[in-house]
Amino acid sequence: MTPAPTLHWTESGQACIALWRSERGATPPKRVVLADDTVTADAAYHLACEGTALLWRGDFQNARQLLQALARRIDKTPARKKRSQNKAATSPAPAAVPADAFHQHRQAQAQRARVLGMVLLPFNADYSIPLRRAPDARLACAQAWGAVVDTAGDSVASLRDLLGMTSAHEWRKKGVEIAALGDAPNNRIYPHYGVFSPVRGEYVGLVATAPLPKAEPGQTDRVAFDIGTGTGVLAAVLARRQNIGQVVATDQDPRALACARANLDQLGVAQQVEVLEADLFPPGRASIVVCNPPWLPARPSSPIEHAVYDEGSRMLLGFLAGLAEHLTPHGEGWLILSDFAEHLGLRTRAELLGAIEQAGLRVAGKMDAKPVHSKASDTSDPLQTARAAEVTSLWRLTARPLEGGH
Repeated sequence: MTPAPTLHWTESGQACIALWRSERGATPPKRVVLADDTVTADAAYHLACEGTALLWRGDFQNARQLLQALARRIDKTPARKKRSQNKAATSPAPAAVPADAFHQHRQAQAQRARVLGMVLLPFNADYSIPLRRAPDARLACAQAWGAVVDTAGDSVASLRDLLGMTSAHEWRKKGVEIAALGDAPNNRIYPHYGVFSPVRGEYVGLVATAPLPKAEPGQTDRVAFDIGTGTGVLAAVLARRQNIGQVVATDQDPRALACARANLDQLGVAQQVEVLEADLFPPGRASIVVCNPPWLPARPSSPIEHAVYDEGSRMLLGFLAGLAEHLTPHGEGWLILSDFAEHLGLRTRAELLGAIEQAGLRVAGKMDAKPVHSKASDTSDPLQTARAAEVTSLWRLTARPLEGGH
């Protein structure tokens, strides 16, 4: 086994070491200085930008204020550069290529995450935080990091990670209401930390209303597969549809598997849904095989981004390539996919249709839904034009008959 990463620093003339925790997989900073309430935001920003981490020893709430001040400085930088460029320009600048705008946006987001991740907090072995006015975040940490292990010892993580964990903990308590699951209160999904929340309800509605494929001879209830189940929301929607008797939901992320099992249990459909650890398909065939792969073909920079970014379209192409052999004769594959990548210039419609044809599939139908979310109307978002044009679709795919009809 690979040894757990550790953070090293010097304090009061003594060499110190602690377990390093990073949700985005960042390596431990090589340079660490102690910081408290006396450090200025400008000094902290300078240190963080050059790669020096600040291990906080002051008041917890002051650390939160410092993080907000760093974020303001980062967010002002692009605006300053844009104003300078506008003043210096003698002719209108050419329109930005969507793909270039996307990659620049991702680079800026990665830089922002790196700088803000330089404000570090100490954690005791029981996940308590030994700082003045620190919250009791032990349960949120345990949900993200796992149960306390006596041998783990003290650890260090970024304040930004802690805020993400506590926010996820609140969402887990509150839940997300899913209209396609029926009336409240028995219609909530409770996302776990690190599992993508189903806040984009339009694709869930498509799965709830798409016409079921023709039943096989002698078949009463259909079998459905949910590939990459995540929170289990689509498996639950399928289980509540009439004429679907069994659902098999797969995922390969331990957090997602635990989240799906918990949600399906509290929704009362656990006996109808089998949750399996698998990369894509379970054994056997089904009348309906649903897959909602990550929509953008790009490299994820953190574990939770695997729900958004599919490097090399691995999951999409894997689903298409294996679909035909997992469908019953009258079965359909329901591919849930946004055309956001097309508007960004990351994938063309011709490439998608070519992949479908190459997999021995044909399009039997398509249902569209226009997303409704705040970013589509946020003119400050560099990707707003693509977001405003986005459409989410449910592609109904069937296996192409062999030549000669056999």
